[in-house]
Amino acid sequence: MARSMTVEVYSRCNETFRVTETIGRRPGIPPRSYGVNLRNRRCDCRRFQTLHYPCAHVVAACAKVSLNGEHFIDEVYTLGRTLRVWENEFPVLPDLSTWEVPPTTFELVPDKGLRRNPKGRPQSSRIHNEMDIREKSDGKLCGVCR
Repeated sequence: MARSMTVEVYSRCNETFRVTETIGRRPGIPPRSYGVNLRNRRCDCRRFQTLHYPCAHVVAACAKVSLNGEHFIDEVYTLGRTLRVWENEFPVLPDLSTWEVPPTTFELVPDKGLRRNPKGRPQSSRIHNEMDIREKSDGKLCGVCR
């Protein structure tokens, strides 16, 4: 994806670029462009600063000035950091039959008020307001002749 982008160097000493996407654009829609600042590790798409991993715009900017994009990968993604996470040893759990289970000191009693009513039409829990109050009529009217 980075190969299909156009890169303009704004300042080589400040490491700022303007990267324009050229692939996958529909006719009539102008191509999107993003500002990339390699020194501050920023891109306008915000993936670079969020993930701490170079986005396609950063890779395109690095390719333009012959920089290695791997230098912008955060230390979190290195193999050494991953291995350090898994170097801790976990204790072996004893057999399930040897576990000591403390006796319960209280009895669990279910609240019958929280149970559903299994029969009948469900009751509405909506709070009525003045909009729900109907004007009093003279009685029931026939649907055909009123």
